[in-house]
Amino acid sequence: MKLILLTLLVALFAGEIVYAQQAKALFPQKPGMQLYTFRRGMKTNSGASLDSIRAMGITDVECGAFAGTAAETRKMLDERGMHCSSFGSGYDNLLDPEKLREVGRNAKTMGADYIMVAWIMKKPPFTFDDAQAAVTNFNRIGKQLKDEFGLTFCYHNHGYEFAEYKDGTLFDYIVQNTDPRYVSFELDLLWAAFPGQKPEQLLTRYGNRFKLMHLKDLRKGIPPNLSGGTSVENDVVLGTGAIDMVAVLKAAKKAGIKHYYIEDESSSFATQVPQSLAFLKRVEE
Repeated sequence: MKLILLTLLVALFAGEIVYAQQAKALFPQKPGMQLYTFRRGMKTNSGASLDSIRAMGITDVECGAFAGTAAETRKMLDERGMHCSSFGSGYDNLLDPEKLREVGRNAKTMGADYIMVAWIMKKPPFTFDDAQAAVTNFNRIGKQLKDEFGLTFCYHNHGYEFAEYKDGTLFDYIVQNTDPRYVSFELDLLWAAFPGQKPEQLLTRYGNRFKLMHLKDLRKGIPPNLSGGTSVENDVVLGTGAIDMVAVLKAAKKAGIKHYYIEDESSSFATQVPQSLAFLKRVEE
């Protein structure tokens, strides 16, 4: 009896240690995956790519429809216990009300709650006129998606929006002039850092306007610019690059980010993604 009691006490003590360790974790939940990370494999063998992602314990994904229909894509995810929480769309598709409805129907078929757009610029530079047009279009698109489908529209920054404007940037103008009832944002960490911004400051400034996040790190020493483009090989393992990932995760927790997606566009993603997952497991307050 004493041995059993001692065993229970040891187990309880060990459990308290584990709990204490977990309590210090800055990122206790599992991240999702932006499927663009696996873009080549998704084109040639979607099932095998999804199996690889599932094997890492990831079940939440951000995606569009694969090679087939939205229903066929949903079936592939369901078979693996996976879920598409955010559905990507091209900007032009959402400018046309009928194409927008098709996107909305596909997103609902997939079971998504969010529609994400990651690129609106035709060619650099991104101007104030472009920002004004984006505000008008975002408000209309967001309202239609919310009213007709109950979906939340999110715009994903891509770097060029941080051109200076008055006391801030054109990104500030877009956030401040879109209706928070209909327009939210997805913060891509790399595409905030590349033009010289600090993602943690954006999260603090705009709080719950950010609903989604792309977990990406930028290679140290890369000169900033507003082109919206840099080599995919500048995507590095989380916590090894130029971004203060601890500060970002603290700010993200306060902002109430709903979904975090790892995105690694580099050719080394197969080795880097597991390292990024390991970083998220061990990072502490």
